[in-house]
Amino acid sequence: MTYPRCDQTVAWSALSGHHEAHGRDFDLRQVFADNPDRVTQLSVSAPEMLADLSRAHWDVATQHHLLDLARECQIEARRDAMLAGEPINTTEGRAVLHTALRAPRGEAPFSDDVHNVLDRMLAFVDGVRATAGGTASGHIRDVVNIGIGGSDLGPQMVVPALDAFVHAGLNFHFVSNVDGQDLAAVLRKVRPEHTLFIIASKTFTTQETMANAQAAKQWFIEQGGQDIGHHFVATTTNVVGAAEFGITTTFGFWDWVGGRFSMWSSIGLPIALALGSEHFRAMLDGAHAMDRHFAEAPLAQNLPIWLGLLDVWYRNFKGYSSRCVSPYHHGLRRLPAYLQQLVMESNGKRVDAQGNAVPYATSEVVWGEPGTNGQHAFYQMLHQGTDVIPVEFILVKHASYRDPASLSPALRALLKQQHHMLLANGLAQAQALMWGKTAEEAILEKAPTASKDLPPEVIARHRTFPGNRPSLSLLLDEVNPRSLGALVALHEHRTFVSGALWGINSFDQWGVELGKVMCKELLPRLASGDTTGLDVATAAMIERLR
Repeated sequence: MTYPRCDQTVAWSALSGHHEAHGRDFDLRQVFADNPDRVTQLSVSAPEMLADLSRAHWDVATQHHLLDLARECQIEARRDAMLAGEPINTTEGRAVLHTALRAPRGEAPFSDDVHNVLDRMLAFVDGVRATAGGTASGHIRDVVNIGIGGSDLGPQMVVPALDAFVHAGLNFHFVSNVDGQDLAAVLRKVRPEHTLFIIASKTFTTQETMANAQAAKQWFIEQGGQDIGHHFVATTTNVVGAAEFGITTTFGFWDWVGGRFSMWSSIGLPIALALGSEHFRAMLDGAHAMDRHFAEAPLAQNLPIWLGLLDVWYRNFKGYSSRCVSPYHHGLRRLPAYLQQLVMESNGKRVDAQGNAVPYATSEVVWGEPGTNGQHAFYQMLHQGTDVIPVEFILVKHASYRDPASLSPALRALLKQQHHMLLANGLAQAQALMWGKTAEEAILEKAPTASKDLPPEVIARHRTFPGNRPSLSLLLDEVNPRSLGALVALHEHRTFVSGALWGINSFDQWGVELGKVMCKELLPRLASGDTTGLDVATAAMIERLR
C-alpha cells in the first residue's frame, strides 16, 4: 500500500505557515511565563518512564498541527502493518517483526518459532551460569562476543547498563573492529579453558567478524584449548558454516530481524548470559510493554509518536541537524553509540520508498556522552555555540549499581550524595540551556578570572549565554532490565515514526554495502601492489601503505 508522504499533505503546508507565524521567534522563557500549565500539558507517561517535553521548541498549537500530519500520513495504519508482519521493508521484501521477539507466546506472528529458540537459548544460559566462575576446566569465567554493528552494539550497551544484575563470576568482552588490536587486548585477559566465544553473524560471512573469529580460534588452539564445540557458540542462520568452523551449538534468528533491532533475538545471548533467564525475560517484558503502549495509546498520549513528530518538526522546520543524547547514568554510557546506528542507519536515506529523491532533510546526527563527562567536553558548544542543538537528558531517580555488602554506612552515604550531585547537574544543565544569562547579569557577577586588560562589558559578552536552547527529559525510576527494555523499544518506535512520515524505508541499509564490495576488490591489491584501473588517489595511497 502507498501512503501519503509528509510534504504532500495539507498538514505539512499548515505546519509551514505555523512556523513562519510563530516558530521563528519562539522563546521558551516567554511561553513558560504565558502558560503556567505548560509542564503538565507537555508531559507524557509511558511504561517505566515519564517524558517532560515542555522545554522543547514547540507549543500546544504546534502539536495539533503535528497530530494532523500523523493522521494524514496514516501513521496508525503504517504501525499496524508493521506489527501484523506485512512486508513493509519493500526493497528486501521482508516483514519487520522485532516486536515479535518480545511478545508473549501466542501473541505475535512466528510466536512458536521465537519461543522455541528463546527457551533453548535460555536453557543453555542456565547451564553455563550454573558453574560460571568455577575453577575447574570448562567452567566459564569470561565471555567474548565477536560481532559488529547490530551484533555488537546492543549487547555492548546493555551489559554495562545492567551491571548491577550481571553474574558476579562472569566477565564480558566485546570485539568488533577488524583491527587486531581490538581482539589482542581481550585475549591478553582470558584463558582458553575458562572462555566462551560467541560468534555473532547472521550469515556467518561478515568480513570483520569472521576474521576475528578465525584469529580467536587460532589463539585457542595455540594456547592448548580443548573442545572447540564447548568453548565456541554461534548466533547465526548459517548452521552449515558454523559447523565447518567447528561449532556445534548454534542459535538462529530470522530474516525479518534487522541487525540494529536484534538484541532481543539470539544476538542477545551475551545479555542473557550476563543477566540470567529471569532478568532477560524481564527486559523482553519491558520492551513488550512499550510495544503495547505504541500500539494502543491514543496519538495524543503516545510517547513514541510524540518523539517521532518532534524529530520531524526539528529537522524540517526548525533546521536542527543533530541531537545530543546525555544520559545522567554511567551505565548508559554506550546508549548514544547504540542510538547512532538505530537512527542513522535506519533513516539516513535520500530517496523515498518509491525511489524518488526526497526534497527535505531526513535523519539527524545522533551523538552524546554520559553526564557529567559531557559537561567537561562539548557543553561549551551547546550553551554558547552558533548551532542550536537539542539535548535529551535521561535522569534516573534511584542509583542502580552493584553494591557490595562490604560498603560502610559512611561510604554508602557518600555514594548517595554523589547520585544527588549527578541529578542536580542534569537539572542544572537543562535549566541553564533554557534560561541562559544576559550581559547585564554577567556584568553584575564578578568573573573569577577576569582580565585586567579588558573592560567589564567585553568580559561580560564572553560570559553571556543566549538561553532558549531546547531540551527534553526522560525520567526513569531506576535502570533495571524492564525499564531498559522499554527505553530501547521507545527509541525503535520513535525511529519508525519519523521514517514513516518522511516516506522512507527505515529497514534496509544499502549505504553500508558499497564500501564492503570495494574492500574485497582492494584487499588483494594491498598484497600485490597492483593499482591497474584504480583512481589516482587510491593508487597513490596503496603505494604509500606498501
